Order: sequence, then structure tokens, then C-alpha cells
Amino acid sequence: MRLLLCFALVILFTNCKTESKKALVEKEQPTSLMAGSDTLIYDGEKHFKSIRQITFGGDNAEAYWSFDDHQLIFQSNNPDWGLQCDQMFLMDVNENFKNRKPPKVSTGLGRTTCAYFLPDNKHFVYGSTHLADAACPEVPLRKNGKYVWPVYDSFDIFVADLEGNITGQLTDEPGYDAEATVSPKGDKIVFTSTRSGDLELYTMNLDGSDVKQITNELGYDGGAFFSPDGTQLIFRASRPKTPEAIKEYKDLLAQGLVQPTEMELFICNADGSDLKQLTFLGNANWSPFFHPSGKKILFSSNFEAEKGFPFNLYLIDIDGKNLERVTHGQTFDAFPVFSNDGKYLAFSSNRNNGGGRDTNLFIAEWQD
Repeated sequence: MRLLLCFALVILFTNCKTESKKALVEKEQPTSLMAGSDTLIYDGEKHFKSIRQITFGGDNAEAYWSFDDHQLIFQSNNPDWGLQCDQMFLMDVNENFKNRKPPKVSTGLGRTTCAYFLPDNKHFVYGSTHLADAACPEVPLRKNGKYVWPVYDSFDIFVADLEGNITGQLTDEPGYDAEATVSPKGDKIVFTSTRSGDLELYTMNLDGSDVKQITNELGYDGGAFFSPDGTQLIFRASRPKTPEAIKEYKDLLAQGLVQPTEMELFICNADGSDLKQLTFLGNANWSPFFHPSGKKILFSSNFEAEKGFPFNLYLIDIDGKNLERVTHGQTFDAFPVFSNDGKYLAFSSNRNNGGGRDTNLFIAEWQD
């Protein structure tokens, strides 16, 4: 469900934040030597040694590295590639697609989400609605004047090879099954499912066996990733507390919808134990990913925004301390994913899109 609705997400978030929360972020940062009008690195982005753009149109996101860091798989709805909704594409790490289309590795039917390489570097898992309908499902953006994400009951998780041939189906329970990612240890998959009646996290073996429920508190739990050593999970979650908020959440979920405008980050052991809330920032804190050290989390947030945007990337320690702003854009930066060797960061951004709505993929050379 880490959907490519980035621009709508930016425009429709409206909560305001106080200066006290802004003060949590490291303000005095040196200017990057590469910053300026002739580069894709903005002033203050000291963690980016270099950066290059990969895609040049449409919405492109969730670029995940192969275990050997030689390839990435990502989703796009670029209309210039003949797409009406998200499909999966494969790329070598040094490619870009300014004037050509990458190879499509999903069926081209239905809507897809969240592709992730398996340890053999020859297969990947992803969510797809193609068994229910070959057509793209409708994408509602607002319900009762509020921004929403669809949670399609028709999503199931599949395994495919790098030619796009489906080689297995890992889920067949009624309801939503998607958002699958794989442990760096190469032994487990974590995913989100509504099989309990709520949006909870589950783990399973690579063949779909030994399914275990990890979370059990009311609210949307999703976008989970394993730590580099496979012992922990980081994820985003909503936690409705008041009777009104609980009713609204349940009513929307019954219609296959969630409202993602108030989410915080949570961390737990890979079996669900020692669950802790990591952020208390307000607004939307999401798309978290472990820093290669395993001691920090990189994530996207609009908690500093006065009118819901911009979204920028932030680092925070796994104990919730030392919050640091990483990107300094005025629109949208999200979906950060480190390469397995920790040298590079793939992420999605509205930078360099000419002021339009395109969300493109970038790869930055990372420096601590």
C-alpha cells in the first residue's frame, strides 16, 4: 500500500505544527559543496555526496535493491510507457530512463505494488490485483472531504522471475495481502494483511508457510522493513484512540479505505515483541528504512509543514533521539532505501520535475 499518490498526499495534508517540534531538528547544517542551481543536491543535504536521476516522468517509487546490489526493481505509472496504473520494472544499477522504457516484469494486468527481491537475485515478490480483474481498479482519493488510500481486497502476494513469469502465489486468504518485504537474512517475509479484520503485520517463510501475526492493536500497520541483521522491524502505523476516531477508522476500513494523514513510526523485534513507538511528531511519518548501521531510521515526514507540505527525509536513532533533517526540498522526498552495502540511497522526489506533478527516482551516493 505504499502507493504512488505522492502529489495528492502533499497537497491534501493540512495540519499545522508548532515551532517546538521544529526545534527538534538539527538546524545548523553545513552547505553541501555540490549544492547550487546546477545540481540536484539542495543546500544542507550533507549526506549526499553525489546524486543522479533515474526516471523522467509519471510517478515512480519503491525502488528496491537486489541482494547483490546490481539491480533495482520499482513501480511506475508513467503514461508515456503506456500505463494506466502501477506496474513493475527492472533496471541495472547504472541505468537511467530519460529516453527509453525499462523492461516490465509484472503481468501488465490489474494494479501492482511493493516488489522486493528474493535472496537468489532471480526472483521477486510483489502484490497484484490481476486475479480479480485485468483492468486497473479505481483509485479513490477523498472520502467525506478527507484524503484516503484504497486497501484493495483483491491484492495477493506473488513470486515472479526476472522475465515477469509468475512462479508462485504466497497468499490466498480473503482480503488485502500486500506490502511484502524480505529480511536481509533471506529467511522471512513481512507483509500487511486484513485477514484478522484489521490491518496487521504478519511474517512468513519465503515459500508462504509458517504465517505468524506480529501486531494486534487497532489501526493501520504497514510499510514494514527488517533491520540489517533481521532481528527488528520498523513500520508506520495509525492508532485511533477516541471513540470518534475509532468509528471513522472502522467505517473506512469496511469500505476498503484508510486515512493516512496521522501516522507514527513503531519498532519491534521480528517476532513482534518489545513493541515501541519511535516518533511522536504528528502529521504523517512513514516510509521508514533502517540505516546500514542498524542504529538509525531514515523516514519521510511532513511534521514541520505548515500546510501539509513539504515532505522531507529525516534520520532518527532507534531510541527516538537525535532527530536530523536530511533533505531540504520544498515539495516531496520519500521512499528511501539503502543499498545492502550501505553506499547508496534510492529515493523518490519531486525535485527537477519542472514544477509539475512527476515523482521520479534518484540514487544518491551516501556519506555519514
